[in-house]
Amino acid sequence: MTAAEAATAVTAGTVTDVIVIGGGTGGYSTALRAAALGLDVVLAERDKVGGTCLHRGCIPSKAMLHAAELVDGIAEARERWGVRATLDSVDWPALVATRDDIVSRNHTGVEGHLAEAGVHVVRGSARLTGTRTVRVDGVGDFTARRGIVLATGSRPRTLPGLDHGSPQIVTSDDALFAPGLPGSVLVLGGGAIGVEYASLHRSLGADVTLVEAADRLVPLEDTEVSRHLARGLKKRGIEVQVGARLVDAAVDGDGVRATVRTARGESRTVRAERLLVAVGRVPVTDGLDLAAAGLATDGRGFVAPADWSRLESAVPGIHVVGDLLPPPALGLAHASFAEGLLVAETLAGLRTLPVDYAAVPRVTYSSPQTAAVGLTEAEARGLDHDVVVGTMPLTAVAKGMVHGRGGMVKVVAERNGRVLGVHLVGPNVSEMIAESQLIVGWDAEPSDVAQHIHAHPTLSEAVGETFLGLAGRGLHQR
Repeated sequence: MTAAEAATAVTAGTVTDVIVIGGGTGGYSTALRAAALGLDVVLAERDKVGGTCLHRGCIPSKAMLHAAELVDGIAEARERWGVRATLDSVDWPALVATRDDIVSRNHTGVEGHLAEAGVHVVRGSARLTGTRTVRVDGVGDFTARRGIVLATGSRPRTLPGLDHGSPQIVTSDDALFAPGLPGSVLVLGGGAIGVEYASLHRSLGADVTLVEAADRLVPLEDTEVSRHLARGLKKRGIEVQVGARLVDAAVDGDGVRATVRTARGESRTVRAERLLVAVGRVPVTDGLDLAAAGLATDGRGFVAPADWSRLESAVPGIHVVGDLLPPPALGLAHASFAEGLLVAETLAGLRTLPVDYAAVPRVTYSSPQTAAVGLTEAEARGLDHDVVVGTMPLTAVAKGMVHGRGGMVKVVAERNGRVLGVHLVGPNVSEMIAESQLIVGWDAEPSDVAQHIHAHPTLSEAVGETFLGLAGRGLHQR
């Protein structure tokens, strides 16, 4: 029997080592690692393996953000570098076709990996019927010898009173697949998702208003990150309203008419062709029947682990990964991969280390981008660390001048001690954060980093210069 045949040769009543409910990033990574460790795995998925990240979130959005970068590059070439280039138009069907091809090839790849690993993929909605048993609709019952992994993910948070069924009011799951390009969009929510979608639509020619209830964008990040990000978005023509709230919104002809209360308490009417609601995500546990296994969600809808070192719930043998986990889990795809590896290795009886969420990078793929790892300055001071801070604008190094888009590096460290956090804003910083992930994760001190030489001229040179400054060896800082 081939691996592909083995992956489908499972019937109701099967007893297996591990049952994974949900085939998103957390679920399929658990299944692949468990199978690689010699465990027999059944993966139940009611939609497509790959989950939100692959089909509606991370991958299609980043594909379109890359196209947006190309559009922005044409304008920069003409306006800054004297390259006589013009943009004729955006061929929306062609853009969509390329995006969908990337998603399709990734989906085929994940399915192929699961088949080669011998994971039994069962199609259908699954629910718990006991502490070791699962029923998959239309298929039947399965029993797990070692454990069950809950990986059912999340969905966009909606707001009461909005007609989410109309084409003019969409969530982040729907926005990429709405027909055509709107001429104007009101984005509600200034977290990473809202900022990315605001940036994308602006690059593709839309007038964009971005509304965030908190007093700054990406409010979980360092205040300097928020300030530089807002400056960059405003420079691109995006209207940013922080400390503002949506009072009401209704479909008005081919668009939406919304009332927004500004930070000054003023009432303002905003008209746009589309309202994009990006106010966070909520865990999906509908139909899972947690009570059948003696489980319940917390007050926010999460399934909290009783043991974070194993990501094991209050019921021994039932583990949780991905967006079902409450903070300090991050609800990020790359964190879900790490959680899946941890749970699979735990179920295989290996010694494991808990996920270090403080060392997980956080990225916003807008223009400008943001990337961070570790504690913000406020968090570090709130934990009573004796803090020193080093900052450097990207334009203080030659490559930053070449890019000409501003940005900065900020390092938060203990005085005479380890690095607590690194925060970046600017072009391509999503590709620069890996070094800082190692710095924070390995408890390095600024002097440890300062002895290593960064290539010149590069943007990452600004990271090295910031650490040189903290180590008392600064060159170009003033």
